[in-house]
Amino acid sequence: MLVSACLVGVPCRYDGQERPSPGVRRLFEEGRAVAVCPEELGGLGTPRPAAGLEGGGGAEVWQGRARVLNRLGVDVTEAFQNGAREALRQARECGARRAILKQHSPSCGVGSAGSSAGTRIPADGVTTALLRSEGIQVISDEEFEIS
Repeated sequence: MLVSACLVGVPCRYDGQERPSPGVRRLFEEGRAVAVCPEELGGLGTPRPAAGLEGGGGAEVWQGRARVLNRLGVDVTEAFQNGAREALRQARECGARRAILKQHSPSCGVGSAGSSAGTRIPADGVTTALLRSEGIQVISDEEFEIS
């Protein structure tokens, strides 16, 4: 199983924080999950300027119809795509068929992702869209905690 690194206590969010989930952390500590931060895997440092989707969701980014901009207006689409590809590579390497990712993230959001306007849009993040297109079942940390 693949999980967002911030959910297991790694301070890798854009603001240098973590968002630990006790249940996800337990899976990781038991060796049942591999933790990834697609944004760091794509070469973005921590902390980093907040970023969001513009023109659509993660699926539209892969179709070339949307992009990811940070709050300074810099296009970081390529970094997000590179990180998503690396997350997919790691998922394949460990045989993951499922993922638990951080809700509302422009990378990891599941049905709700951050936009460049600072609002949430009803879309998957860039990594979630890629994983789903490759047959990996993705749920959010919020869905996991209530199940």
